Amino acid sequence: RTIGDRIGEAKASGNLGNTLKILGQFDEAVVCCQRHLDISREQGDKVGEARALYNIGNVYHAKGKHLSWSTAQDPGYLPQEVKDTLQKASDYYERNLSLVKELGDRAAQGRAYGNLGNTQYLLGNFSEAIAFHKERLAIAKEFGDKAAERRAYSNLGNAHIFLGRFDISAEYYKKTLQLSRQLKDQAVEAQACYSLGNTCTLLQDYEKAIEYHLRHLVIAQELGDR
Repeated sequence: RTIGDRIGEAKASGNLGNTLKILGQFDEAVVCCQRHLDISREQGDKVGEARALYNIGNVYHAKGKHLSWSTAQDPGYLPQEVKDTLQKASDYYERNLSLVKELGDRAAQGRAYGNLGNTQYLLGNFSEAIAFHKERLAIAKEFGDKAAERRAYSNLGNAHIFLGRFDISAEYYKKTLQLSRQLKDQAVEAQACYSLGNTCTLLQDYEKAIEYHLRHLVIAQELGDR
């Protein structure tokens, strides 16, 4: 501010916003991120504007998740305040998405699609969530981003469960399991086995369910995860 560096002020405000978000001070975080947005627009800085829109989305997303934990509801069955907060997150991600499309930034599009999928899932809009996560998956494959691909499969599995499409969920969870082994991430492998165990139970394939739950148990013991 002292040296009149507006872009620098915008970036600093954005960083403050992100830090306040992590501290759980969501309302103050929005104010800082909004300043980042306002200055970026004033300066005609499209990249800064896109980043600010994404950051505001993240603040509302974090606030929505924080509020929903205290109510411990299933996705879709949320108090109005939580719904409104998640809807705001979704709106900002949508605005970010259209801007990063304009800028041709595929990696940023991938992030926006993933977060749109997650917010729609929490709102109980499972078909919309699936559409977004499929877009996320395509971009992850484009970039050879195995971790993002693994997350997309996992999220697709979760959303199909709520639509009662257990067989499709099982296929996605198997892909999650395969990738977690490739990535040598044992905690995620255990999670995938747990999800597969539950899905096989829903499919009434109890032998397979036992197999997956035993694998989950073994990894949990290896990791000392009580």
